[in-house]
Amino acid sequence: MLSFESDYIEGAHPLILEALAKTNMECLSGYGTDSYTKSAKEKIAAAYSLPDAQISFLTGGTQTNQIVIDTMLKPYEGVISAASGHVSVHEAGAIEFTGRKVLTLPSHDGKIDAAELDSFITDFYADGNHEHMVFPGIVYISHPTEYGTLYSKNELTEISKICHKHKIPLFLDGARLGYGLMSKSSDMTLPDIAELCDVFYIGGTKVGALCGEAVVFTKKNMPPHFDNLVKKHGALLAKGRLLGIQFDTLFTDDLYFKISRNAIERAEELKNLFVKRGYKLFMDSPTNQQFVILENEKMKSLQEKVQFSFWEKYDEKRTVVRFATSWATTKEKIAELEKIL
Repeated sequence: MLSFESDYIEGAHPLILEALAKTNMECLSGYGTDSYTKSAKEKIAAAYSLPDAQISFLTGGTQTNQIVIDTMLKPYEGVISAASGHVSVHEAGAIEFTGRKVLTLPSHDGKIDAAELDSFITDFYADGNHEHMVFPGIVYISHPTEYGTLYSKNELTEISKICHKHKIPLFLDGARLGYGLMSKSSDMTLPDIAELCDVFYIGGTKVGALCGEAVVFTKKNMPPHFDNLVKKHGALLAKGRLLGIQFDTLFTDDLYFKISRNAIERAEELKNLFVKRGYKLFMDSPTNQQFVILENEKMKSLQEKVQFSFWEKYDEKRTVVRFATSWATTKEKIAELEKIL
């Protein structure tokens, strides 16, 4: 069956599989202390113009969000997120499982607004009972957002200013960062993100890797004894080479960005197919996630031949569904979808 269900349904880029096979019998030290992991960190730091960046590799997005948020917060603090944020909606309460609270702001096509963020934090401290409340301790955003939308450089700059004003860190979830950076609508570079965020991660699971996310602490602000804390969460891989080799490959010869661009090009073709045939888009996403409003009967009929994701109910007769392209989506898959439509 033709599938546009998500951007992690394929395995890994062939060059990654080749690198893993080629290095398979090498005896390498564990827990990310091997030479390939060291090389990957150097290449990532160079890409972001951050020679002193502190970088750590974890296996998945939910794991990364939970560990970064939990280890950066004080015991009395919580995390601010858009109501639609992944940590608030689709992570099964992973943040709350650590004893933290997700403090939600209104979502504007997946994004938070700097002025509303400022008011939220200011109002918290103006409340005479705030000692009995969960303190705002870190700000979480996704780029691209859960709706495929992007923060502009100006929007991110304003949010960053508010965070620094209130002395709390800004954390950017980059599970699909490659797709955001390669979008024609993006006006941000890698160094921009590194400058404006206190911590972010580069998604590999959804951008060509078997698994893996690269967490980057930009201000020499990695929590003390971070590996110890990661291990306490049950997330420190003995075979850290698995992640190091993959990111070393992704950041060789701009592979990460080349394959990300493929997803964007195919997504534009997919969007045009639906628009040309009179389908209504839920929003105009500039990245690899495209949200289409389907009549329920049409949705059921299409599901017999194509896999896609339920997103949300639109009304009694229509549903919002998501089609996602990836680093591996081919022109042939788009052509096949066109025939089905």
